[in-house]
Amino acid sequence: MDFSTTFKICGAGLSAARARLDVVTSNLANVNTTKTEDGGPYKKKSVSLASEPVEGKFNSVMSDALKSVKVDAVTEDANAVKMTYEPGHPDANADGFVAMPDINIMMEMANMITASRSYEANVTAFDATKNMALKTLELGK
Repeated sequence: MDFSTTFKICGAGLSAARARLDVVTSNLANVNTTKTEDGGPYKKKSVSLASEPVEGKFNSVMSDALKSVKVDAVTEDANAVKMTYEPGHPDANADGFVAMPDINIMMEMANMITASRSYEANVTAFDATKNMALKTLELGK
């Protein structure tokens, strides 16, 4: 396997981790948003990841062993709404209930930590590959 294939895999991992971090950030920022452009409360989003084959020189030999990651979809959870009793809230209905996003802050923080660790692992792999490539170039001197 050449170094460029490893760099592509690391780059795909970095993109996937960033997408996860972006969605977690959006969910946390909108934890109390009761009105959106659609008219209802903010709906929790989640990222679906999928594997994809890596195109490269050794693709025929390692097609089953070597996979990359891609963001498959960013979906909204339509059922992630909770009714909270707040009669003084401007968005309360006639019974005093407000439709709020059903976002668990602890779960979002755990997702943020795992996405952050994934990002760090991909940076480490990228850096290790870069160092191996540099050492290989030094052997030619």
